[in-house]
Amino acid sequence: MRYKVRHQTTYLYSEDVSLSHSLLTCQPRTTPFQQCLSSHTWIEPNPTYWEKRRDALGNWIGYFSLEERHRKLTIVCRSLVEVTGPTAQNDPGLSWNALELTDPELYQFLYPTPWTDCQECKDYAAASFSTGATALEAVLQLTGRIHQDFRYLPGSTVVSTPIAQVMKQRQGVCQDFAHVLVSCLRHFGLPARYVSGYLLTTPPAGQARLVGADASHAWASAWLPGLGWVDFDPTNNCLCDERHVVLAWGRDYQEVAPVRGVVLGGGRQQIQVGVDVIPE
Repeated sequence: MRYKVRHQTTYLYSEDVSLSHSLLTCQPRTTPFQQCLSSHTWIEPNPTYWEKRRDALGNWIGYFSLEERHRKLTIVCRSLVEVTGPTAQNDPGLSWNALELTDPELYQFLYPTPWTDCQECKDYAAASFSTGATALEAVLQLTGRIHQDFRYLPGSTVVSTPIAQVMKQRQGVCQDFAHVLVSCLRHFGLPARYVSGYLLTTPPAGQARLVGADASHAWASAWLPGLGWVDFDPTNNCLCDERHVVLAWGRDYQEVAPVRGVVLGGGRQQIQVGVDVIPE
């Protein structure tokens, strides 16, 4: 499936911003199941400086600085992406605790971060990691439990809401559910990464529209024995497929936020975000 992706972010400030430095993670990456055919970024006002590079995890990161006064900043990224989606997962029957890590790069996805460090997640996940469960069975069951036990409620959390608070209130958005799943998996020795991306806005005829479309979406990826990286969407209780467009991945949200940076001045700010994922 080939998609046109449009991601627009607008900042409105109550006072002049005299200086702005920003990082963008808005270009979809290329994976074994996805190819980014083209990507273009438009910024208004026109930045004084702009460059794009890959970070240590292979994500595309744009950097720009604005040195003229402004009260409105608009960032639009348009991409053309071809997604095949992973093939059906055949469970090799290996237990979740049979994992032997031979790749040093995987260890960075085992350690907690301030966004994913939560003892309550270990206690919550224990019921899914029984002795006889295969790795795929355990993570699928855990994904389903998060979908059932947590309520999707936009506005119930903000990007800085601690994961312990999410566990207590049992509600949040896709970012929160991805962090919960990542934290649970790491507690049981499975490398896990936070994945930022998009969902198909308009589903094919006869298929239900997934939660999280028309906005940035997030899910988790787990390294499973015998399978490698497998992506799970706890918000929609499914394995990720050709409807999911991968933008970037990291240890948590903070590493792959679509826009982050610092400004001098600005007063109060409002943020408006719009996302379209449309089959070409």
